Amino acid sequence: MSPASSPRRAPPATPAAAAAADQLSPEVAPVFASLRRLVHALHTASRDTEQRLGLTGAQLFVLTQLKVTPSLSINDLAERTMTHQSTVSVVVRRLVQRRLVRKVRAADDARRVELTLTPSGMALMRKAPEAMQTRLARAIDALDGAQRRAMASGLARLVTSLGGDAAPETMFFQGGSRSQR
Repeated sequence: MSPASSPRRAPPATPAAAAAADQLSPEVAPVFASLRRLVHALHTASRDTEQRLGLTGAQLFVLTQLKVTPSLSINDLAERTMTHQSTVSVVVRRLVQRRLVRKVRAADDARRVELTLTPSGMALMRKAPEAMQTRLARAIDALDGAQRRAMASGLARLVTSLGGDAAPETMFFQGGSRSQR
């Protein structure tokens, strides 16, 4: 990269910050840049989904999974959304309240509850964009196995070193605006 095209960096706020920045390996900056872009893309997609459809990104991802495979149990839906059952239950409860999803007893087992899109949910999904989580999952899946394993390992170490390994595995931008809670 030429000096004219290199990204400008804001000066560190304090001498201590300047010293810490000088001690970082040069590979940190591109990692930060990629993380910023990823978080920005996820945030922008979620905000656009809320403005356009009145749904959080998490709600759109759940509706997408129910559109692809109707009549899923909460556990099956949790597996498809790669989250915990309790996490997806919160999102489903909001979708049921908004009458976009219906809970019905399974025909083959009265103990089992299945989730299906309501006619309103189906109509909404006809005009919905692709969920960013779907795009992200597909992009990760397109990496070769070694790249996926390295990414999973590196991200797990990063989360642990930041003390986030005990944090709940919520869906991206699950909370949304107050009107979505």
